[in-house]
Amino acid sequence: MDLTSLSRVVSHALRHEPWLYELELDEAGWVPVEALIAALRTESDAWSSVERADLAEMIDRSEKKRHELDGDRIRALYGHSTPHRLLKESAPPPAVLYHGTSPEAAALIREHGLMPMGRQYVHLSVDTRMADQVGRRKTRAPVILRIKAGEAHAGGVVFYRGNDMVWLADTIAPTFIE
Repeated sequence: MDLTSLSRVVSHALRHEPWLYELELDEAGWVPVEALIAALRTESDAWSSVERADLAEMIDRSEKKRHELDGDRIRALYGHSTPHRLLKESAPPPAVLYHGTSPEAAALIREHGLMPMGRQYVHLSVDTRMADQVGRRKTRAPVILRIKAGEAHAGGVVFYRGNDMVWLADTIAPTFIE
């Protein structure tokens, strides 16, 4: 089984267009595992033999923890672009987080702050390596912005844990961006 391709299709189903797979996310983004498996099997012959164990292996082998299995349900942890906002539990962030982006976007971010754009939340990385990886999706020479997350949190910005490597926020004002 091609776990990379499986991860891509599961991400699409759980993060971006669940309605195309006839899936209904609950308020925290969960769907029944069996519903996802049935949708994948209908979607393509490539997934005709997919099982829960394949989903578990996909999650276990993934460097970036994008999905979570809990009993008979599964969800994407972050990166949603669905119209309805998923509920997240707030948590105090690390003192510093990072955001990788293009030089052009960095100039706008320094002026206007970080906004979620097409996603539900702003995505922040716990280290510069991850921020660089994210930034390289946009440009060959990314700019790594340093986010004073502890100060922002003290100033009223709400943060949410995406996973061990990714934190989320609604917006980040320019005063907290270096």
